[in-house]
Amino acid sequence: MADDDCPWEPPLAGTETEHLVGALERLRTTFRWKADDLDATGLRARVGASALTLGGLLKHLARVEDECFGPKFSGSPLGPPWNTADWDADPDWDFSSAAADTPAQLYGLWDTTIERSRATLDSALADGGLDQLVHLAWPDGSRVSLRRLVCDLIEEYGRHTGHADLLREAVDGRVGEDPPPGWSPRSPSA
Repeated sequence: MADDDCPWEPPLAGTETEHLVGALERLRTTFRWKADDLDATGLRARVGASALTLGGLLKHLARVEDECFGPKFSGSPLGPPWNTADWDADPDWDFSSAAADTPAQLYGLWDTTIERSRATLDSALADGGLDQLVHLAWPDGSRVSLRRLVCDLIEEYGRHTGHADLLREAVDGRVGEDPPPGWSPRSPSA
């Protein structure tokens, strides 16, 4: 199998930066594969008593990415759709509002957010590396490093990729740890 068949695979022996970015990319790719090419019904499917859906996870992780590489990284404000939501009325707006979005809207939001996040991270790594301090600070004024932001994002994806495993299996039986070689995201089927 050629390396370009599985570009999401982390390096076997790379630098710290290569391993952290590789781990993040593998989780992003696995999550996207788990949520891939579903219609509205599939994106709204739930398991048991949980309100989680793959559509809600797509929208939530897009928000997490935008927060990570926006306000937390640089202090820049969140843009649409996040800045128009009434978070006080519905603190889970990203999850709950996804049911009203089309598959194309959900996939488009996540895909474009990831492109933007990748560009911001690549630029930041080239201009200061993982040790640079970002905008986010604790109450005592201690600022967070880019390394911490990346590790927190890896943790968030790890948690929600596990949720996506269960949801996707319930939708159509798709299981597995990684996408098959050569996989790439597909347009929504409806």
